[in-house]
Amino acid sequence: MMVPMTTKLSTASAPTDDGRIARGALRTPVGVIGVEASDIGLRRVGWRRDRTPYEVSGEDAAAQLAHRALNQLSRYFAGELTEFDLPLDLPELGVSTRAVLMVLKDTVGYGQTITYGELADRSGALEDAAVPARAIGSIMGSNPVPIVIACHRVVASDGLGGYSGGEAGRGRETKTWLLEHEGALPPTLL
Repeated sequence: MMVPMTTKLSTASAPTDDGRIARGALRTPVGVIGVEASDIGLRRVGWRRDRTPYEVSGEDAAAQLAHRALNQLSRYFAGELTEFDLPLDLPELGVSTRAVLMVLKDTVGYGQTITYGELADRSGALEDAAVPARAIGSIMGSNPVPIVIACHRVVASDGLGGYSGGEAGRGRETKTWLLEHEGALPPTLL
C-alpha cells in the first residue's frame, strides 16, 4: 500500500449558499485524500475513489484554506507535522458529536491512543456530551475531517477496532498505517 506521495495538484471550486467552497486532493501513502474548505474553515477530508490529485484554484479565503490543509497533510505524511493548525467549519454536526470530536482533537495527541470507553468517559465530563462507549464508534465514523481530527487514534479495549477512513475495503489497513506512522503501534512484522 506504500504509494509515493506527491503534492501535484489540478483545479476545482464551487460556489455555495454560504460562499465559495474550494477543493483539492493530494496523493499520500494511504491513497488520494481530498479536502474541502469554505472561507471559514476546513469542512471535509476524505479518500477519493478516482485517485487523481488536483490543485486548488483561486486566491480567495476558501482556496487559501484548502491550500493550507493540503500543505499540512503533506507535511504530516512526510513526518514533519504532528499537530494540525486549521480552522474548522463543521456546521452539520450535532452537539454531542461536536463535543466528542473536540475532546478527541484537544486531548489525544500525535502518537497517542485512547479507547472508545475512555473517550466516552472523557467526553461525559462535558455537560451536553454524555455518550455511551458503544456510540463513540458511530461518532468516529461520522467525523468529516479524519486525520485532522484523528479518529484513527481511537482503539478498542481489546485491539485495533474499526476505521471508516481509507480506500474502499482498506479501513483497518489505513488505521494501522496511520498509527505506525505516528509511532503509536510498533511496525508490523511480515
